[in-house]
Amino acid sequence: MATVKSSIAASDHARIAEAIREAEKRTAGEIYCVVARVSDSYFFPAACFVLGAILILSLPAAFALEYWWISLRLPVFVAAQLLAAAAALALLWLVPGIRLWFVPRGLRYRRAHDNAMKQFLARNVHTTAERTGVLIFVSLAERYAAVVADSGINLHVPQKAWDDIVAGLVNHAGQNRLAEGFVAAIAAVGAHLETHFPIRPGDRNELDDHLVEI
Repeated sequence: MATVKSSIAASDHARIAEAIREAEKRTAGEIYCVVARVSDSYFFPAACFVLGAILILSLPAAFALEYWWISLRLPVFVAAQLLAAAAALALLWLVPGIRLWFVPRGLRYRRAHDNAMKQFLARNVHTTAERTGVLIFVSLAERYAAVVADSGINLHVPQKAWDDIVAGLVNHAGQNRLAEGFVAAIAAVGAHLETHFPIRPGDRNELDDHLVEI
């Protein structure tokens, strides 16, 4: 896995948990927060890119050798290709932090989005009584954030509202103020939930009120 420093201080965890509790005092909805260091190992996509590049670069290398009248036996040339491929794979395996350099942004975002949906289901955000759970998700390595709302709240809140919250969260994260970003996002999500699903007598807390780091 690619290594990304994402540990959030205990005081920031406490601030985020308090923000969730404060927001949920005024709504029957539920808010759950997850931050991931990275959403995929990316070894195989990076390996495919690097191996493809080695094969493509082998052709101009062969023409260059011929142009300079350098004679190289075919088995030696193939052995050089294999050695280059083995060295590249070993580097990707031993230094996982470089894998993202060789992965297209679109693929990174798809993997992060898939992880957000996986967390939405794995953390049981979709099992609240009135289907009003909302996941606030950030994947740091991909610089990706998402607000995933269950069907009950999505019927009432337009996508642009979630997009605006995500934009603010990404902006905070880009300034190395991730905790502040989560607190602001929680308040904004809570306001939408309060508007459409205000607190009622007998309401119970269905999801844990804390930030999960994975």
